[in-house]
Amino acid sequence: MDYYYMAMRGSLVVGLNTDLDHHLADEVRQVIDEIVEERGIRSIIFDFSKVTFMDSSGIGLIMGRYKKMHQNGRIAIVAPCKSVERILQISGLHKLVTVFGDLGEALDSCEVHDDNIAAGKGGKRNVEF
Repeated sequence: MDYYYMAMRGSLVVGLNTDLDHHLADEVRQVIDEIVEERGIRSIIFDFSKVTFMDSSGIGLIMGRYKKMHQNGRIAIVAPCKSVERILQISGLHKLVTVFGDLGEALDSCEVHDDNIAAGKGGKRNVEF
């Protein structure tokens, strides 16, 4: 399977097991949008630990989910390789998403962020590389 997803602790975790190109991006986009609407997901965490390549459709996937989530949630990326990190920087996505080293750290941070939003406190959205 090219990807997996699971909803946990108010977040949707989407793990990609292959490179992120237009074929995979279209399918993943549909799945994410359905689940976010059905379950009231507040954060989307992309696990990129197995992704070595991402094209412009991957940028579009992340940007589109950011636009849907940015007022009431957040987008996080876990363990991108150096080439994907570079794409995040060049595209400007590093200003919109938070990058974490591991999934546990991302889940903890997104859970705290969701609690802050519910309490009207806002939260940190960006990380510098």
